[in-house]
Amino acid sequence: MSGKRPDPVGFDEENPEWTEGDFKSALGPESLPPEVLAAFPKTRVRGAQKRPTKVPVSVRLSSEVIEHFRAGGAGWQTRIDDALKEIIARKLA
Repeated sequence: MSGKRPDPVGFDEENPEWTEGDFKSALGPESLPPEVLAAFPKTRVRGAQKRPTKVPVSVRLSSEVIEHFRAGGAGWQTRIDDALKEIIARKLA
C-alpha cells in the first residue's frame, strides 16, 4: 500500500470536478443518438411543455399539513394543489 488515501469525493485526473463552464456546455439526454438512449430504457426525454400549467413557488406550511398530505403517499403536492383549488371554487360559488 502506498499510504495515500483515495479522494473520498471521487475526483481524480480522469474524473475532475465540473466547472461552471462544464455545466453550461453540457448537453441533455435529448442530444444522444437513439442507439445510446435505447441502452438506457428508463431514461425519458421529456418534450417541451405545451403550456405551463403550474408555477414553481416556495411556501412554508405547518408540519401538520405536510404530514397529512404525505401520509397519502406519492402525489402529495398535487393533492395540496387540488385542496386549494377546491377552496377557491367554494369561495367563488
